[in-house]
Amino acid sequence: MTGLRERTRRAVRAELAAVAIRLFTEQGFDETTVDQIAAAAGLTKRSFFRYFPAKEDAVFGDVDVLGEEVIAEIHDEPGDDPWNCLYQVLRRWQQHINGSEQALARLRLIQTTPSLRARLHEKRAEWRQSVSDALRTRPGARLDAFTADLLTNAAAAALDTVTQEWARSGDTADREALLHRAFTLLQPVTDPDLGTV
Repeated sequence: MTGLRERTRRAVRAELAAVAIRLFTEQGFDETTVDQIAAAAGLTKRSFFRYFPAKEDAVFGDVDVLGEEVIAEIHDEPGDDPWNCLYQVLRRWQQHINGSEQALARLRLIQTTPSLRARLHEKRAEWRQSVSDALRTRPGARLDAFTADLLTNAAAAALDTVTQEWARSGDTADREALLHRAFTLLQPVTDPDLGTV
C-alpha cells in the first residue's frame, strides 16, 4: 500500500503537470518558462525541480503516476495468462490513460514539439521495461524475458493504435471496443514447438 507521503507527492506531481499542460497549450511549449509554471501552481522554481528534472517531464507527470498504478495492477492481476492480464488491466485503465481533454491536449502538444516527441520515445521505453518486469514477477509467472518483452511491446502497439484512432476521430471513437479489437487481432497462438505464452 502506498504511504501518505507518496500519495501526496503523486497528487502534487499530477497537479503541477495539469498546470504545465494548460500553460503550454495557451502560450506554447517553448514560450512557457519553469518560473511561470511554478508560480501558477503556487510553488517556487526550486520546488518544481523537486518533482520534475526538466520542463519536458512536466508534460508526462500525470502519465508517470498513472503508469505506476497500471504496473502495480499488472503485477497483482490474478490468472496465469499474461496476454489476458495485459488486456484486463489496460481495459480498465485505457480511458484514464488517454481519455481526457488534458490527454488530447498533451497529444497535440507532443505532435507539434520535437523535444516532447523525443521524450515520449524515452518514456515509452521506460514504461515498457517496467511492464515487462511486472509480467515476469507476477505470482506464479513463468515468462522468460523475450516473451514478456514481446507481449508488452504488442500490447503497447495496440494501445498506441487505439490512441491514434481515437485522436483521428476527434475523440469520438469507442476506445474500449477498439482495444478489444486490437487485443483480439493480436491474440498469441499457442505453438507446441514454441511453448505456451
